[in-house]
Amino acid sequence: MVRMTIEVPELALAAMKASPEDFARELRLAAAIKWYELRRVSQERAAGIAGLSRAEFITSLGRFGVSPFQADADEIIEEATRG
Repeated sequence: MVRMTIEVPELALAAMKASPEDFARELRLAAAIKWYELRRVSQERAAGIAGLSRAEFITSLGRFGVSPFQADADEIIEEATRG
């Protein structure tokens, strides 16, 4: 595993009402969810980035208002008409 150090203003921690550990965990989750939403990573990979099981990651998607399904309505219709 790669260890990275980032500087975060203390006001960010205060705004989130989080300890440095909780802030880091939330930051990893937020990044993983955004990358999943942008289709840059799979659910499995995003869960790993966030340090969660896939089931925990899917549950967390709802907290951020992100669908666990990456196919949009047009893609589903196209697939249904092909099959």
